[in-house]
Amino acid sequence: MTLRLIATGGTFDKHYNELNGVLGFAESHLPEVIKRSRMTVPVALEVLPLLDSLDMGDLDRQRVLASCQASAEQAIVIVHGTDTMRDTAAVLGEAALGKTIILTGAMIPYEIANSDALFNLGFACGVAQALAAGVYVAMNGQVFPWDNVTKNRSEGVFQPL
Repeated sequence: MTLRLIATGGTFDKHYNELNGVLGFAESHLPEVIKRSRMTVPVALEVLPLLDSLDMGDLDRQRVLASCQASAEQAIVIVHGTDTMRDTAAVLGEAALGKTIILTGAMIPYEIANSDALFNLGFACGVAQALAAGVYVAMNGQVFPWDNVTKNRSEGVFQPL
């Protein structure tokens, strides 16, 4: 079984610019993360334009959907920004692709101390291989069906509706 990883950006992939103190995008962290995690499952990495999820629009979500539709792999993990993760999950869930699709992300960028990025990605990759076909959000050790999840902004966690 090969696992497809799709990078779309979000906090997970942000880089800290030491010169101006701004978080922004450069190259995806995923090649380094895959190596660091020592995953033994074969991985097909696809990097889409890296965006903050608040900047994602319908065309961006359609690009993610098209990538999932074109994927030969049946298990897909999408690294996505947390603010609109639910919106993209809804587009994928309503498409009913017959694949196991997991959306995950991070509240703290991968390269910042105490980031949840590596754990969330590892967890998402594990459940992508074990869950039945469907679309899910996997964050901080919990899995939620795409149509029963929300981001609790005041607590900084995902929870059922």
